[in-house]
Amino acid sequence: MAIASVLDIANLDKGYILAPERYDPRRRGASNDGLCLANIVKVLRQQTDGKTGEGRRFLVLDTGDAHDGIIKATKPPCDGSAIRSTKKQIRPHQVIISRLRPYLRQVAWVDRGLLEAQAEDTELVCSTEFFVLESADEASIAFLVPFLLSARVQSVLAASQEGGHHPRFNEKTLKTLPIPGSLLERRAEFSEQFEYAVNLARQAFGMIRASISAVE
Repeated sequence: MAIASVLDIANLDKGYILAPERYDPRRRGASNDGLCLANIVKVLRQQTDGKTGEGRRFLVLDTGDAHDGIIKATKPPCDGSAIRSTKKQIRPHQVIISRLRPYLRQVAWVDRGLLEAQAEDTELVCSTEFFVLESADEASIAFLVPFLLSARVQSVLAASQEGGHHPRFNEKTLKTLPIPGSLLERRAEFSEQFEYAVNLARQAFGMIRASISAVE
């Protein structure tokens, strides 16, 4: 069945954007009893590159290193001078979500165990395709990972992607996602549960690496 939206010209997005997918009604969430994502997170943009990172050690994460809630780094750390393009700086207790091809589910919790598995002076950076989310207060936002991976939100992100060859959704779509009040009430519980699950997975990755090293 065809989907149509009728808008007054005054309601077009800045720049008088006429792309029909920008006004797809499926981009709107269904909850009206909670808060928008922007009310509980900050979207960070701190960046580094080969010049500013020279002499420092980095673990560089690409979009493919994050999937279904956890980061599985596939490359060893490198010197900052080896970074060939601008990267975003990240740190534990943040959430990263790729704006590129949302159907790939490249969303993850940045757990402290990822950094602890590296050399002491290692810093974390990621592709600029990631949005980097940090809690607006001291409360954990780990609960946002299963929320962002839920069927309802994935449907909104799928309807919001624009572009043919490299479909992406924009920051406004992310920041205006409505979080149900029922989820916010259990925020601490879900965050603790998800952090625990990621910690177990990180331990499992370590055991697998140790087993491989033992037979080499």
